[in-house]
Amino acid sequence: MENKRKPYQLVSREWKKENTVINLKNTSIGNGNITVIAGPCAVENEDQIFTICEFLSKQNVKILRGGAYKPRTSPYSFQGLKKDGLILMRQAADKFNMNVITEVMDTNLVDEVAQYADILQVGTRNMQNYQLLRALSKIDKPVMLKRGMSSTMEEWLLAAEYILSGGNDKVILCERGIRTFETATRNTLDLSIVPLLKSVSHLPVIVDPSQGTGIRELVEPMSIAAVAAGADGIMVEVHNQPEEALSDGAQSLYFDQFSGLINKLKVSTAAFGRSLDVETEKILS
Repeated sequence: MENKRKPYQLVSREWKKENTVINLKNTSIGNGNITVIAGPCAVENEDQIFTICEFLSKQNVKILRGGAYKPRTSPYSFQGLKKDGLILMRQAADKFNMNVITEVMDTNLVDEVAQYADILQVGTRNMQNYQLLRALSKIDKPVMLKRGMSSTMEEWLLAAEYILSGGNDKVILCERGIRTFETATRNTLDLSIVPLLKSVSHLPVIVDPSQGTGIRELVEPMSIAAVAAGADGIMVEVHNQPEEALSDGAQSLYFDQFSGLINKLKVSTAAFGRSLDVETEKILS
C-alpha cells in the first residue's frame, strides 16, 4: 500500500530524525530532561511578579511565564499591563536569572515582545493567524505554538510549518486542551497527542495542565501524566494569592502546592528514567 505524503514537511521526522533542542541561557527544552515553566496567568503589579519570581527561582525553575497582553473572552476582563507588564517581567527574570515566555497577540507587537521575551508564545486563538506566524518565522527567537482549542494535530503541525518554512526552526508545541462536549473541566486535556506528536515530529512538546483543566487540584496529576506520556515539560500557573488573581485564579497553584508538585515530579521523572530540569544548575556553554 502506497504511503500518503504528509502535508507538513519541515516539522516531520521524515525531514529531521533527531529531536530539536531549544537552547536558552541557562537551560534547554527537548534535551531529554523535563522542563518546568511556571508563573502567573497575568502580570498584575511589581510586587506580585517579583514575589512569584523569587519563589520560583528558589525552586530552581528557569523559565517564567506571565501575560502582559491578555486575549480575554470578555472585553470587560483584565487585558494585561501591556508594555509595562513586559518590563516588569523582564526585570524580575533578570534579577533571579530566569528566562521569560509571554504571549504575542499581533504582528505589530512582535518586535516589542521580542525585546523583552526569550520565548514568544502564540495562544490558542492565534494558532491559525497566518500573518502572525509568518512574522514570527523571521525572528531569531524560539516560538511556543499552543494548540488551537478546536484544532486537529494536522492543522497544528501545519501552523508550525508556517514558522519553520519562513526560516525559524526554534518551535515548541504546547498541548493546552481542546474543546469537547465535556463541561466538567475547562478543556479536555488530550495527552494521547503527546506520544503521537513525538512519533511524527521532531519538535519538543510541552503540556499546559492549568489551561487544560481549569482546576488547580487537577494540575498535579495531569502534570505527572504528561511526563508519563513523554512530554518534554509542563507549563503551570502559580500565584502568590490565587483567590485575588485578576486572571484564572481557580487554576493557579498556591506556593505550597507548587512545591509539592516539584517534589512529586522528581520522583516520577526518575521512575520514567528521566530528570527534572530544576534538579540542576548547570549552565549551558
